[in-house]
Amino acid sequence: MSHHMGDRSGFPLIGDKFPSMEVKTTHGMIKLPDAYSGKWLVLFSHPGDFTPVCTTEFVAFQKMRSDFDKLNCELIGLSVDQVFAHMKWTQWIKENLKVEITFPIIADDLGKVAMRLGMIHPGKGANTVRAVFIIDPEATIRLILFYPQEIGRNMGEIIRALEALQVVDKNKVTTPANWPNNDFLGDQVIVPPPADEKAAAGRKTGDGMVCEDWWFCHKKL
Repeated sequence: MSHHMGDRSGFPLIGDKFPSMEVKTTHGMIKLPDAYSGKWLVLFSHPGDFTPVCTTEFVAFQKMRSDFDKLNCELIGLSVDQVFAHMKWTQWIKENLKVEITFPIIADDLGKVAMRLGMIHPGKGANTVRAVFIIDPEATIRLILFYPQEIGRNMGEIIRALEALQVVDKNKVTTPANWPNNDFLGDQVIVPPPADEKAAAGRKTGDGMVCEDWWFCHKKL
Protein backbone atom coordinates (compact mmCIF):
# COMPACT_ATOMS: atom_id res chain seq x y z
CA MET A 1 0.00 0.00 0.00
CA SER A 2 3.05 2.24 -0.02
CA HIS A 3 3.20 2.90 -3.75
CA HIS A 4 2.21 6.56 -3.46
CA MET A 5 4.92 7.29 -0.90
CA GLY A 6 7.39 7.67 -3.75
CA ASP A 7 5.65 10.98 -4.41
CA ARG A 8 6.89 13.20 -1.59
CA SER A 9 4.10 15.71 -2.23
CA GLY A 10 1.67 13.13 -0.88
CA PHE A 11 1.41 11.98 2.68
CA PRO A 12 1.11 8.51 4.20
CA LEU A 13 -2.22 6.77 4.58
CA ILE A 14 -3.53 4.08 6.90
CA GLY A 15 -1.73 0.85 6.04
CA ASP A 16 1.45 2.54 4.83
CA LYS A 17 4.79 2.03 6.49
CA PHE A 18 5.86 5.15 8.34
CA PRO A 19 8.54 6.84 6.23
CA SER A 20 12.11 6.55 7.47
CA MET A 21 13.64 9.82 8.67
CA GLU A 22 16.05 11.25 11.23
CA VAL A 23 14.64 14.06 13.35
CA LYS A 24 16.05 16.60 15.78
CA THR A 25 14.24 16.49 19.13
CA THR A 26 14.47 17.75 22.69
CA HIS A 27 16.02 14.34 23.48
CA GLY A 28 18.60 14.55 20.69
CA MET A 29 18.57 13.01 17.22
CA ILE A 30 16.08 10.16 16.78
CA LYS A 31 15.66 7.80 13.82
CA LEU A 32 12.02 7.20 12.96
CA PRO A 33 10.51 4.69 13.04
CA ASP A 34 13.55 2.53 13.93
CA ALA A 35 13.96 3.95 17.44
CA TYR A 36 10.51 2.63 18.38
CA SER A 37 10.74 -0.82 16.80
CA GLY A 38 8.63 -3.30 18.77
CA LYS A 39 6.55 -0.55 20.36
CA TRP A 40 3.42 1.35 19.47
CA LEU A 41 3.97 5.04 18.82
CA VAL A 42 1.68 8.07 18.92
CA LEU A 43 3.20 10.91 16.90
CA PHE A 44 1.25 14.14 17.20
CA SER A 45 1.76 17.65 15.88
CA HIS A 46 0.70 20.97 17.38
CA PRO A 47 0.42 24.43 15.76
CA GLY A 48 3.10 26.08 17.87
CA ASP A 49 4.83 26.44 21.22
CA PHE A 50 3.56 28.94 23.80
CA THR A 51 -0.06 28.62 22.67
CA PRO A 52 -2.84 27.94 25.20
CA VAL A 53 -4.59 24.96 23.54
CA CYS A 54 -1.29 23.21 22.79
CA THR A 55 -0.15 23.74 26.37
CA THR A 56 -3.29 22.05 27.71
CA GLU A 57 -2.78 19.17 25.28
CA PHE A 58 0.82 18.56 26.29
CA VAL A 59 -0.15 18.57 29.96
CA ALA A 60 -2.98 16.11 29.19
CA PHE A 61 -0.69 13.79 27.20
CA GLN A 62 1.87 13.82 30.01
CA LYS A 63 -0.71 13.14 32.73
CA MET A 64 -1.87 10.08 30.76
CA ARG A 65 1.68 8.91 30.06
CA SER A 66 1.27 5.90 32.37
CA ASP A 67 -1.82 4.80 30.39
CA PHE A 68 0.20 4.86 27.19
CA ASP A 69 3.04 3.00 28.93
CA LYS A 70 0.65 0.19 29.91
CA LEU A 71 -0.19 -0.23 26.23
CA ASN A 72 3.50 -0.42 25.24
CA CYS A 73 3.16 2.94 23.51
CA GLU A 74 5.57 5.87 23.30
CA LEU A 75 4.72 9.52 22.61
CA ILE A 76 6.50 12.04 20.42
CA GLY A 77 5.33 15.59 19.61
CA LEU A 78 6.15 17.88 16.68
CA SER A 79 5.82 21.49 15.63
CA VAL A 80 7.56 23.88 13.26
CA ASP A 81 9.61 25.44 16.06
CA GLN A 82 13.28 25.31 17.01
CA VAL A 83 14.48 22.97 19.73
CA PHE A 84 15.30 25.97 21.95
CA ALA A 85 11.67 27.11 21.82
CA HIS A 86 10.51 23.59 22.75
CA MET A 87 12.91 23.52 25.70
CA LYS A 88 11.88 26.96 26.95
CA TRP A 89 8.19 26.06 26.60
CA THR A 90 8.45 22.75 28.47
CA GLN A 91 10.45 24.56 31.15
CA TRP A 92 7.59 27.08 31.46
CA ILE A 93 5.09 24.21 31.78
CA LYS A 94 7.16 22.59 34.51
CA GLU A 95 7.65 25.81 36.47
CA ASN A 96 4.12 27.18 36.15
CA LEU A 97 1.90 24.11 35.79
CA LYS A 98 4.06 21.69 37.78
CA VAL A 99 4.06 19.08 34.99
CA GLU A 100 7.32 17.78 33.55
CA ILE A 101 7.09 16.77 29.87
CA THR A 102 9.06 13.52 29.61
CA PHE A 103 8.48 12.61 25.97
CA PRO A 104 10.54 14.10 23.10
CA ILE A 105 9.34 16.91 20.83
CA ILE A 106 10.51 17.09 17.23
CA ALA A 107 12.02 20.47 16.28
CA ASP A 108 10.84 20.71 12.68
CA ASP A 109 11.99 24.29 12.20
CA LEU A 110 12.18 23.98 8.38
CA GLY A 111 8.81 22.22 8.18
CA LYS A 112 10.18 19.28 6.17
CA VAL A 113 8.72 16.58 8.40
CA ALA A 114 5.35 18.33 8.63
CA MET A 115 5.18 18.70 4.85
CA ARG A 116 6.07 15.05 4.32
CA LEU A 117 3.34 13.95 6.72
CA GLY A 118 0.69 16.35 5.41
CA MET A 119 0.52 18.29 8.66
CA ILE A 120 0.71 21.89 7.40
CA HIS A 121 -2.55 23.72 8.02
CA PRO A 122 -3.98 25.18 4.77
CA GLY A 123 -3.95 28.96 4.83
CA LYS A 124 -2.17 29.22 8.19
CA GLY A 125 1.43 29.67 7.13
CA ALA A 126 3.83 27.17 8.67
CA ASN A 127 1.43 26.15 11.45
CA THR A 128 0.68 22.45 11.68
CA VAL A 129 -2.76 20.96 12.21
CA ARG A 130 -3.38 18.86 15.31
CA ALA A 131 -2.48 15.58 13.63
CA VAL A 132 -2.27 12.21 15.36
CA PHE A 133 -0.60 9.15 13.85
CA ILE A 134 -0.85 5.81 15.66
CA ILE A 135 1.94 3.54 14.43
CA ASP A 136 2.16 -0.14 15.33
CA PRO A 137 5.27 -2.14 16.38
CA GLU A 138 5.91 -3.08 12.74
CA ALA A 139 6.01 0.63 11.78
CA THR A 140 2.65 0.48 9.97
CA ILE A 141 0.36 3.51 10.28
CA ARG A 142 -2.88 2.24 11.78
CA LEU A 143 -4.87 5.40 12.52
CA ILE A 144 -4.77 9.07 11.50
CA LEU A 145 -6.70 11.91 13.17
CA PHE A 146 -6.67 15.55 12.05
CA TYR A 147 -8.09 18.33 14.21
CA PRO A 148 -8.21 22.05 13.36
CA GLN A 149 -6.22 24.52 15.43
CA GLU A 150 -9.28 25.70 17.31
CA ILE A 151 -10.17 22.34 18.88
CA GLY A 152 -8.08 20.52 21.47
CA ARG A 153 -7.79 16.75 21.18
CA ASN A 154 -9.56 14.17 23.34
CA MET A 155 -6.77 12.08 24.91
CA GLY A 156 -9.28 9.48 26.08
CA GLU A 157 -10.27 8.79 22.47
CA ILE A 158 -6.64 8.30 21.46
CA ILE A 159 -6.18 5.79 24.30
CA ARG A 160 -9.49 4.09 23.39
CA ALA A 161 -8.48 3.75 19.73
CA LEU A 162 -5.03 2.44 20.68
CA GLU A 163 -6.53 -0.17 22.99
CA ALA A 164 -9.09 -1.17 20.33
CA LEU A 165 -6.35 -1.65 17.73
CA GLN A 166 -4.49 -3.96 20.09
CA VAL A 167 -7.64 -5.97 20.86
CA VAL A 168 -8.39 -6.27 17.14
CA ASP A 169 -4.87 -7.49 16.36
CA LYS A 170 -4.74 -10.00 19.21
CA ASN A 171 -8.20 -11.53 18.74
CA LYS A 172 -8.89 -11.08 15.00
CA VAL A 173 -12.17 -9.28 15.67
CA THR A 174 -13.64 -5.82 15.15
CA THR A 175 -15.04 -3.36 17.68
CA PRO A 176 -18.43 -1.59 17.61
CA ALA A 177 -19.15 2.11 17.95
CA ASN A 178 -18.05 3.60 21.28
CA TRP A 179 -16.37 0.33 22.30
CA PRO A 180 -16.05 -0.71 25.11
CA ASN A 181 -19.24 1.18 25.99
CA ASN A 182 -21.54 0.40 23.09
CA ASP A 183 -25.26 0.93 23.84
CA PHE A 184 -26.20 -2.50 22.44
CA LEU A 185 -23.12 -4.69 22.82
CA GLY A 186 -21.39 -3.15 25.81
CA ASP A 187 -17.76 -4.30 25.81
CA GLN A 188 -18.36 -7.22 23.44
CA VAL A 189 -16.52 -7.46 20.14
CA ILE A 190 -17.81 -8.34 16.68
CA VAL A 191 -16.79 -11.57 14.94
CA PRO A 192 -15.88 -10.98 11.28
CA PRO A 193 -18.60 -12.17 8.87
CA PRO A 194 -18.14 -15.47 7.02
CA ALA A 195 -16.28 -15.37 3.74
CA ASP A 196 -18.65 -17.57 1.67
CA GLU A 197 -22.18 -19.01 1.55
CA LYS A 198 -21.21 -22.38 3.02
CA ALA A 199 -19.63 -20.74 6.05
CA ALA A 200 -22.63 -18.44 6.40
CA ALA A 201 -25.08 -21.35 6.33
CA GLY A 202 -23.13 -23.18 9.01
CA ARG A 203 -22.75 -20.26 11.34
CA LYS A 204 -24.57 -20.86 14.61
CA THR A 205 -24.74 -19.32 18.02
CA GLY A 206 -22.42 -21.12 20.42
CA ASP A 207 -18.97 -21.14 21.96
CA GLY A 208 -19.69 -17.80 23.57
CA MET A 209 -20.83 -16.26 20.28
CA VAL A 210 -24.28 -14.74 19.78
CA CYS A 211 -25.61 -14.14 16.26
CA GLU A 212 -28.30 -11.59 15.44
CA ASP A 213 -28.03 -12.93 11.89
CA TRP A 214 -25.36 -14.85 9.94
CA TRP A 215 -23.52 -11.58 9.18
CA PHE A 216 -23.78 -10.05 12.67
CA CYS A 217 -22.23 -12.13 15.43
CA HIS A 218 -20.62 -10.90 18.62
CA LYS A 219 -18.98 -12.25 21.75
CA LYS A 220 -17.40 -11.28 25.01
CA LEU A 221 -13.64 -11.66 25.18
